[in-house]
Amino acid sequence: MNVSADKNAKLIKEEAIRLGFSNVGFAKAVPLDDDARRLEQWLSKGYNAGMGYMTNHFDLRVDPTKLVPGARSVITLTMNYFPASVQQSDTPKIAKYAWGTDYHYVIREKLNQLLAYMNSTIGTVEGRGFVDSAPVLERTWAVRSGLGWVGKNGNVLTKQNGSFFFIATLITDLELTPDAPFTTDHCGTCTRCIDACPTDAIVSPTEIDANKCISYLTIELKDALIPQEFNGKMEGWMFGCDICQDVCPWNRFSKPNTEPYFTPIPEILNLSLKQWDELGEEGFNKVFKNSPVKRSKWKGIQRNLKLIS
Repeated sequence: MNVSADKNAKLIKEEAIRLGFSNVGFAKAVPLDDDARRLEQWLSKGYNAGMGYMTNHFDLRVDPTKLVPGARSVITLTMNYFPASVQQSDTPKIAKYAWGTDYHYVIREKLNQLLAYMNSTIGTVEGRGFVDSAPVLERTWAVRSGLGWVGKNGNVLTKQNGSFFFIATLITDLELTPDAPFTTDHCGTCTRCIDACPTDAIVSPTEIDANKCISYLTIELKDALIPQEFNGKMEGWMFGCDICQDVCPWNRFSKPNTEPYFTPIPEILNLSLKQWDELGEEGFNKVFKNSPVKRSKWKGIQRNLKLIS
């Protein structure tokens, strides 16, 4: 047993929880050969839709030592974003992850604080933190770190908290005692997420065709129009989609988050479709300056509103 690897893992977990992360797990930094094959198959089917960037830096996605030379451990952290509030019934629907301040800002700062803590407490540590902004297979590392399993909707699930959480990774050259990987799938025969998807985007368990996904269509798709085949299928979603999470039985265990930065922007909860139309580009840019919603830009929001009006 490596006493220092155990001790350092304990220190890091305690500090991460103090910083507001929900769960923390460790895995050895090794090439992800099986995932490389699965990713190649998924890309070959064109399921990445217009997200061409997913074909870039393939070797970096499947080998953490190419992202951080000398990497020995991958730290995976989750942060709950489930809100206590609900949107008004006449408000265009926005995915819950986007209700507050952009999570990239919030989590990146906490990762920097964690890395600074590691350097001051343990010694010189080389590492890089990633929050949905680099070629990292977060879900795989979450499973390998013992944090949960990948559900049929493609999200990482836990029995304690469901799936409404962000996943971040910190790749480091520090040796840490790895956690036991998660090996049990607790979805069983349930197919609620597959059955509930109005666009049939879940083509098989854990396999998502982004071309049909409402989240892709309302955020990533940059075309002037959403394809006509999706008329009448958007179910009121203006930015993102939570259908496959909302129907998941495990999310009955979701608890409201305690992160002040994730406090919902009032307009997200309350603006009616008419008020969204009247908001205008200047108002949109002001209200959503620090929000993930700004990613669609005002033109994208206008396009999306037309499809649900």
